[in-house]
Amino acid sequence: MNLNQLGFESWNASFGMNAAYDGFEYARVTAVDRGSCVVHDGIREIPAEVAGRLIFNLEEPSDSPCVGDWVLILHYNDRSAAIIHQVLPRRTVLQRKTPGTGSGRQMIAANLETAFIVQACQYDFNPKRLERTLVMVAEGGLEAVVLLTKTDLAAPCELERLLEVVGSVTNAPVIAMSNITGQGLGDVRRRLLPGRTCCLLGSSGVGKTTLMNRLLGRQAFKTAEISGTGEGTHTTTRRQLILLEGGGLVIDTPGMREFGMAEAGAGLESTFDDLANLAGLCRFDDCTHLSEPGCAVRAALECGELSMQRYENYLKLRKESEHFAQSSLDRRKRERAFGRHLKLSKKLMAK
Repeated sequence: MNLNQLGFESWNASFGMNAAYDGFEYARVTAVDRGSCVVHDGIREIPAEVAGRLIFNLEEPSDSPCVGDWVLILHYNDRSAAIIHQVLPRRTVLQRKTPGTGSGRQMIAANLETAFIVQACQYDFNPKRLERTLVMVAEGGLEAVVLLTKTDLAAPCELERLLEVVGSVTNAPVIAMSNITGQGLGDVRRRLLPGRTCCLLGSSGVGKTTLMNRLLGRQAFKTAEISGTGEGTHTTTRRQLILLEGGGLVIDTPGMREFGMAEAGAGLESTFDDLANLAGLCRFDDCTHLSEPGCAVRAALECGELSMQRYENYLKLRKESEHFAQSSLDRRKRERAFGRHLKLSKKLMAK
């Protein structure tokens, strides 16, 4: 094992060398669970804690080490453990709005090339959630591949209809697969290239953990029996990076119920490229596509060229993105004001 097999590139080294001190070494975060980390230093996986200075200097919680991050570490205890002193800049990110009412970001994974967006036939299939996830993936700079799982539970005509729906939502590659029959498994394997990192992203029970076991060729992770509807049970409890025998790297993630939208300008434009192209034909450059005269998007909607469902989902995601951006700005203003207040109070107390 070496760092290159873990996806290390000269891009990482160019940042690390500028910040490294004697004794620091590169490692990749392979698991995070309630604040504790596991890193791979090119020789083996070891537990790692985050240095207090790094925690103190974090601008946002999302800057904390996450799965896939490249970090600078110091070994201790005979190299059986480590302390993380710096997180190197991330090439790509997978993030969402912090679940709940907060305005922060939650990192899912970093430094990936491909996100497999997993939806199951029948109960789990949801075009709106697919569009939402595609925006999140595009915004982070990743390639998207749609995995339509549990095809053994769908009749051929139903599967064909689902594939048509996916095709109407995205131009991303689509793989129809079944963990039972093995259909599509070879197509997935061919995309898992040595030194390249991908992740499995989807709701609970869609077959992500079973797929991981199939890719590993053994029952490495616990799975649960499906219900009569074909709905699976949540089993994965933490995000972790796994090295496959062929050299590919896969990050398995717990099922997520919420895909709250963070800022997503580029991701929205690339996912809804049909609306972006139409927007270029609008009379006004700042057209909101709601009620302005000469709006090409509204015209396409009225003549049936654009579906109402896709249009409404675009507006909803855009609104969420704009709201997140404003909330984040307001939060940063409050934090800066509070910081100035503390500095002033210290000066007054020192007098």
